[in-house]
Amino acid sequence: MTVTQTTAVTIEVTEEAPTGADLCSAPPRRHPRPDGQDGYTISEVAAFTGLTAHTLRWYERIGLMPHVDRSHTGQRRYTNRDLDWLDLVGKLRLTGMPVADMVRYAELVRAGESTYGDRHALLEATRRDVLARIAELRDTLAVLDRKISFYADAGRH
Repeated sequence: MTVTQTTAVTIEVTEEAPTGADLCSAPPRRHPRPDGQDGYTISEVAAFTGLTAHTLRWYERIGLMPHVDRSHTGQRRYTNRDLDWLDLVGKLRLTGMPVADMVRYAELVRAGESTYGDRHALLEATRRDVLARIAELRDTLAVLDRKISFYADAGRH
């Protein structure tokens, strides 16, 4: 889905052509991380993601993060795959998806391909919620634009 603002009031929502591939399996976008590196401490991941170390540990504890490997000294060692997962979790958070649903999605991913239908249904429901929020925001923007226009005109007189 692409959202483009076409005027101060109208927002156009268009569909992108489906690729047929799971976006989670597509090549990840570039992260602000060193080339060739695939092992990060919790403080490095916190810096990359903007999440706190406490949040990262909580994600692991509730099952939102898959098992995180440990170094020989017991320190968590995150991989590029973990960073990609955290990027997806961040996107799910932005949709307003409840944490319980995010954990359910993570469980379904770990369960394998047999859960594609359940994952699809969960993401479709979230998509409907996002589209409803976009419609609400579109209406709110129209009200703001009318008020701004009114006060701009009133200030000229």
